[in-house]
Amino acid sequence: MNKIKVVHIVPMLSPGGAERVAVHIVKGLNRQRYEPIVISFTERLGCDLDSLLDEVGIEVRYLGKHPGFDYRVYPRLHPVLKYYRPDIVHTHLHVLRYALPFLLLLKSISLLHTVHNLAEREIEPRARWIQRYALNHGVVPVAVAQEVAVSVERLYGVQRCRVISNGIPTSLYACPQTPRREWRARQGFAEEDVLFVCVARFAPQKNHALLLKAFAQGPATDPRAHLVLVGEGILQEGLKEQAKNLGLANRVHFLGLRTDIPDVLGAMDAFVLSSDWEGNPLSVMEAMASGLPIVSTDAGGVPKLFKSGKEGFIVARGDVQALGRSMASLLRDQETRQSLGSAAARRAKQNFDVSTMVQAYEELYEKLVNLPHGLKAETALGRQGVSVPQV
Repeated sequence: MNKIKVVHIVPMLSPGGAERVAVHIVKGLNRQRYEPIVISFTERLGCDLDSLLDEVGIEVRYLGKHPGFDYRVYPRLHPVLKYYRPDIVHTHLHVLRYALPFLLLLKSISLLHTVHNLAEREIEPRARWIQRYALNHGVVPVAVAQEVAVSVERLYGVQRCRVISNGIPTSLYACPQTPRREWRARQGFAEEDVLFVCVARFAPQKNHALLLKAFAQGPATDPRAHLVLVGEGILQEGLKEQAKNLGLANRVHFLGLRTDIPDVLGAMDAFVLSSDWEGNPLSVMEAMASGLPIVSTDAGGVPKLFKSGKEGFIVARGDVQALGRSMASLLRDQETRQSLGSAAARRAKQNFDVSTMVQAYEELYEKLVNLPHGLKAETALGRQGVSVPQV
């Protein structure tokens, strides 16, 4: 039996959640059945995702795209696709504006696109007409959460968008390489300190400003409490200034971009996310797999990841008082932190392992390649009444 060639196209191999999901998928595919390839529009960035793909021998083609619109992607992408002759092209984020013209010419392939965030937030308004056309003319949409599927129908008129939830390698986060005490000692934290961590890029979506206010009003009144922020982004300097103005310069710690996230999470006491909108955040899953209780706003698919009061606390978006109170309650009660964290780890192992996500995509790939017309796959699925599992 010939292997199925699957090409994943991403804007870049950066530390973002969508890019990490794409890498998890291609790494997890059965290599006896599938031949996965990745196309990254930019040059090699030196992210850990590059190394992960190198380790398992998955080929990556880098197209050297410059920031902003770059017409050179068109003549660079076409020969790559023509050379590989894929059976399936799987796109992520905002690549369709470049890829669609060539994909429309390749009638024998099947196309799908994973929507990683609320549809209104995935791409800028001026490019939505391309997305709308693609998702209504043969490109099969996949949403990472039910809330995302609803947004796809709301914005693009695509009904019954299938849902395949994100997954992570849970064992990686359950077993950090660096012991908690050792990591803390290296970073200057005492064993009795209570560390709240947020792993998220410094972008408006994540609303770190709200998190700093909540920390100041709640946990910061206790000298044991520290807030650890992992990531980078355009708002970083402004947030550092905000922390300073709140008198938290020595209590809020900016660790920058890290590749040792399992070790970082393993040294923490609780995870907190203050987003205004989300898709299905890997950061929450990773923290749960690490055995951390979660405090998060009710953004996107977060309420489906855990139950408030059982594995953590869910508060309304923008509610600084509720966010601060929930953090403070975990600060005061070590037993509660441990019980909620243990429950979170159990839930993550049962529901979020990457193998479940990969299996769902493999089943979808099999159905698509067995259809006679690649670009008409979505229409054919509907006519034949094919049921695709929703995970």
